[in-house]
Amino acid sequence: MREVLLLGAGKIGLAVAHLLARTGDYAVTVADRDAVNLARAASQAGVETVEADVTDQGALVKLMRGKFAVLNACPFYLIPTIARAAREAGINYFDLTEDVESTRIVKELAQGASSAFVPQCGLAPGFISIVAWDLAKKFDELHNVHMRVGALPQFPSNALKYNLTWSTDCLINEYCNPCEAIVDRVLRETQPLEEVEHFSLDGDNYEAFNTSGGLGTLCETLEGKVDNLNYRTVRYPGHRDIMKMLIRDLRLGERRELLKDIFEHALPITFQDVVLVFVTVTGKRKGQFVQESFARKVYA
Repeated sequence: MREVLLLGAGKIGLAVAHLLARTGDYAVTVADRDAVNLARAASQAGVETVEADVTDQGALVKLMRGKFAVLNACPFYLIPTIARAAREAGINYFDLTEDVESTRIVKELAQGASSAFVPQCGLAPGFISIVAWDLAKKFDELHNVHMRVGALPQFPSNALKYNLTWSTDCLINEYCNPCEAIVDRVLRETQPLEEVEHFSLDGDNYEAFNTSGGLGTLCETLEGKVDNLNYRTVRYPGHRDIMKMLIRDLRLGERRELLKDIFEHALPITFQDVVLVFVTVTGKRKGQFVQESFARKVYA
């Protein structure tokens, strides 16, 4: 049984701990500095807990030594400290981040390392990138790769039609930071909250718009091989307009801690959510112009 250290006992961290522990293949230790979160983690079978300051690189190295891997489920701004500790401890490193700058730091730390460094292993980037690549490699010539993902409440009850289901810091990060896309075969930056589109799936209406980080490394992989590649976050209609008003018109994008406080004060957490994954690829296959799609809704 391999020993795994999971840092961060929040919403996503608890889910990861549960999934790993129930396989029976891993001895999972969850570390966090929040006693309430740790108590939730300790209630899960097969999970050990330890209170730790995840901002202390020296303490992290001691926790990591002898482990097979560390899984980082902490906010993006803690990634450099945790990844450096993993490098010093000589263990495998995984994270779930969508943050572009943090990922660049991890890639630099991976150079010459004796262990694996694998960032961006979440839903988007992560699973969505695997799906898109699996579809894309079936084509002889790629025209468009469109990736759409949303984690949504099953029962929206506020004007935003949204509840918190993951890290608030990371949510704000993807709404505020520049995005990447390939447009007419040119890699370029695009603005978040722009290029709104509307679509229906299984009779439900949605909107999608640019957000940061969801493509992972697909831009590098497909640059020069695809005409257009983009990623957009899916929400219920009307969400984007309110967010743009808050972030741009009221300039709360310049006061992210205040925006976080507002969200966490006003938007309840829900465990009754649905994850929507929708990928469409068009291109040439054996001389024919073909479209192939992957669409799933996963309910909690």
